[in-house]
Amino acid sequence: MSVFKSGSRALITGGASGIGLAVAQLCLKHGMRVAVVDFNKETLALAKSSLKGDVQCLQADVSQEQTWKGIREKVGDVDFLMLNAGVGERGTWGDSEYFQKILSTNLFGVVNGLNTYVPTFQARSNASPAAIVITGSKQGITNPPGNPAYNASKAAVKTLAEHLSWDLRENKGVSVHLLVPGWTFTGLSGNVPGASTEKPAGAWSSEQVASYMEAKMADDKFYIICPDNDVSEATDKKRMLWTVGDVVNGRPPLTRWRDEWKGKAEEWMGKQEV
Repeated sequence: MSVFKSGSRALITGGASGIGLAVAQLCLKHGMRVAVVDFNKETLALAKSSLKGDVQCLQADVSQEQTWKGIREKVGDVDFLMLNAGVGERGTWGDSEYFQKILSTNLFGVVNGLNTYVPTFQARSNASPAAIVITGSKQGITNPPGNPAYNASKAAVKTLAEHLSWDLRENKGVSVHLLVPGWTFTGLSGNVPGASTEKPAGAWSSEQVASYMEAKMADDKFYIICPDNDVSEATDKKRMLWTVGDVVNGRPPLTRWRDEWKGKAEEWMGKQEV
């Protein structure tokens, strides 16, 4: 039985645009009651005007622990919790503001949401289905150079989701999922709500990601690793296998991008079968 059904209650952070908005639309299509939480007042207003159904829109900074008490009071218990809020700014070593902003939203926005709502999921009976989805990133798995704070935040939420899945394993009515989008045409990749920018051919739309997520949840998959129009599922698997091979084989980190190793990596991935 699916959590996506009439009468179920959903709470989606970062829900005013991109993947979060597409999932909100998916929930409403199923007759669910939806609470959308977002920090951006402009996109939240656009979401409020475009979403049709039982919708509650809340402006909040999910990185702040005290904010979640207000969210909990206004929304109440939920059946579907999606912790999706994230920022993708770039910075470098010595830029403390960059690290603080990324980790506050991408990591503690998840930690705060879990600490607020997981006890209510633990206390549920098995009578009705419930689900928690945390949005990760392939950068939190393959760890490409150039954005250490973002990669670290997404690696951390992957670990949190894995532990949560283990800790809720006896709660038969509750499923936990790590959503890992591929290249998706969202605000982080140039698709600002209200704009008329054309989607690049290689990217998936947010609606495709939402649909793929629903299908994989129905198959009870924890890891929901989305392909896109440029990168296949097989390529993703090879990249992840090579990355963990740095540890297993005692290589330096990030060999896929090191001049002395990247040729070997490409050759290996060309021959590797998955």
